[in-house]
Amino acid sequence: MRQLTEHKIIGRAERVNLPEWGFTDLEAKIDTGAYTSSLHCHRLEEFIKDNERWIQFSILDPEHRSFEKHPLQSKILDKREVKSSNGHIENRFFVQTSITLFGKECSIEFSLTDRSSMKYPLLIGRKFIKKAGLLVDVSQKNLSSKFLIEKNN
Repeated sequence: MRQLTEHKIIGRAERVNLPEWGFTDLEAKIDTGAYTSSLHCHRLEEFIKDNERWIQFSILDPEHRSFEKHPLQSKILDKREVKSSNGHIENRFFVQTSITLFGKECSIEFSLTDRSSMKYPLLIGRKFIKKAGLLVDVSQKNLSSKFLIEKNN
């Protein structure tokens, strides 16, 4: 996976792709207060594949109803405690996939959790923001998409 090599400015929300899983144009909240990134999912089932721990899950995203029952599978990177924004501590599975911003694909780690009460199915935290060399302008939205439109015109 490539890392973004120059500082790009992102807004408080961005449209992103998760190409390994076939998702495009997902809305993500950019949250510098959250250390890790998280992904809304349900029906988590842990299993063993080739002597490694894997997880199967489904993503709920109101804008992509066709994927609601489409199960995804990923190798489990870790399972650890995470303190949510409301102060509750929960054990979460962590998985890794790729994400596309500004037309570049890079690696991202997500914790899997229930974000059904949240506006955005994805939350991008400061661990990824720092790794990708991004800067956040909270007065803007969807700068990655605007960049691609301008670049292609």
